[in-house]
Amino acid sequence: MPAELLILSNANAIAQRIVDKTGGDIRLALPLGLGKANTIVNALTDLAVAAPSIKLHLFTALTLQHPRPASDLQARFLGPAITRLFGAYTALDYATRLAGGTLPDNIRVQEFFFQAGSWLGNQSAQQGYIPVNYTHALDTLLALKPNVILQLLARDKDRFSLSGNTDITVDLLRARARGEQSFILAGEINAQLPFMPGAAELNPDELDCVLDDPASQFELFSVPKRPVELADHAIGLHVAGLVPDGGTLQIGIGSLGDAVASSLILRHQQPDSLKAVMAKAPFPGHAAAQHSSFTTGLYGVTEILVQGFLRLIKAGVIRREVEGALVHAGFFVDCHDFYRELRNMPEHKRRQIQMMPVSFTNQLYGDELLKRKARQDARFVNAAMKATVLGGVISDITDQGQIVSGVGGQFNFIEQAFALQGARALITLQATRESKGKVVSNIVWQHPHETIPRHYRDIIVTEYGIADLRGRSDAECIMAMISIADSRFQADLLAKAKAAGKLPKAASVPAPHRNNTPQNLRNWLAPVVADGTLVQFPFGTDFTDVEQQLLAALGILKAKAGSTRAMAALLWRGLVSKSPGQLACLQRLSLQQPRSVTEWLTAQMVKGALAIATAH
Repeated sequence: MPAELLILSNANAIAQRIVDKTGGDIRLALPLGLGKANTIVNALTDLAVAAPSIKLHLFTALTLQHPRPASDLQARFLGPAITRLFGAYTALDYATRLAGGTLPDNIRVQEFFFQAGSWLGNQSAQQGYIPVNYTHALDTLLALKPNVILQLLARDKDRFSLSGNTDITVDLLRARARGEQSFILAGEINAQLPFMPGAAELNPDELDCVLDDPASQFELFSVPKRPVELADHAIGLHVAGLVPDGGTLQIGIGSLGDAVASSLILRHQQPDSLKAVMAKAPFPGHAAAQHSSFTTGLYGVTEILVQGFLRLIKAGVIRREVEGALVHAGFFVDCHDFYRELRNMPEHKRRQIQMMPVSFTNQLYGDELLKRKARQDARFVNAAMKATVLGGVISDITDQGQIVSGVGGQFNFIEQAFALQGARALITLQATRESKGKVVSNIVWQHPHETIPRHYRDIIVTEYGIADLRGRSDAECIMAMISIADSRFQADLLAKAKAAGKLPKAASVPAPHRNNTPQNLRNWLAPVVADGTLVQFPFGTDFTDVEQQLLAALGILKAKAGSTRAMAALLWRGLVSKSPGQLACLQRLSLQQPRSVTEWLTAQMVKGALAIATAH
């Protein structure tokens, strides 16, 4: 290790060093997600709060935060379990102040991707958001000319690794090496961070100073596994049949990503079971669907590395090597088990999971011939919030312009799907959602803002089937989208299309697609869950059995909140329903002995929601 590398055990000393070296005008670049050096960032924020003469401009993405309960019921559920579920993660002071409206004028925060839903309604965050594709975030940052980068690091004796955040930092370091940028790189060691070798490794000469303080180390942020609902499972089963053997795979985080990964494993390990399940599907399948085991196996190239990829490797689904790697990924964030699995993995196995900059994973530019050869028959699978019948995709923004998350890398992978021979982009979404007691369609006639424009329409998958849209006329596209919509909304969508002159007046929903109902979905898949072929948490969970019951009930309560009629129905259902499991759930929420009328009403509605969840 070079003698000039300064290793300190005091974050305040590093923060003061940064202020001294920059003259107090700090343009700070922070990696997204896990990569933030929270302890140093907080020390630097404290200095800026105390000294208004210090200017601190932060540019980052995906600031991870423990959820802020929006109701008494959420607080009862999360309060006793928040550390267990999300990790004893050191909160970032700039985010806390931003949320509370106490961020001083000399500190400016700009993000290009939000933790989903975390900044809805926050004027400062919404106004500071920068809409860029993930691959273009580097250009935005280079134009800002950051003079400080603070990064969480993994350490193995005298070796240092960017671990799960090679995404933009690698390219920033390359720009500095070419003399195009000048900045201080300071690191913070975290023993829980898996040491990722290869492109993620740093030359110690690249570091100005490092914080290595066991007393300030924190648990990595954990993303609890959400239950995979029947609709998610159906989508995963549809997608699994569209992935060709010997191809390339990209998936994202969340229950839909888990559903896709678990369905691919089912296809590989139990192809006869998968075929039997799909044979009973009440919704038409895709003509080109494949349900046989993988002989050659897949190669993974993805923006985010999630636990599903580790399980796919272990199951033998992902086994096609490219340049010694089974998976190339830009960053990772997931659950406790995911980090533990990577830490405990022998280094030669970790070398098969290569962390790379997003300039490698998310685009073809640079080494394009090699990338094209490697990314054969690619399937890029990403989730959306809504889609229009003309094939436009909405993944990050509400109709009022509020940013839910961000564009991120979704457009990058859509673009690759059109640039690569044999590649397809698969957009997944549930056909409906419930809000304020009302079920609404996620397939809509129009939306004022689109994340992916309609001329990039490719394949869209709901629980009711697959709409293959590439190269099809508007009329064909509209009919294909209506065919995978919930049947309760098909007539309205059909009427709007006809009124706009986009469908013939005599057009009707094809007969095989007129029974797209939740009941038919339950009739199909509930028995498959009951016999254990499909499971609610395919890759495990940190939620207890009681908490798993409550998750479904709280989801029902949230969906019906705001509707007096729906809440009254829940209250009545709770009054007349009794089951042995209700008491344990009420005890978990400290509602077994209500101390007020409000608590009594809440307890009854929880019981009603539990009864509905059990019935489903």
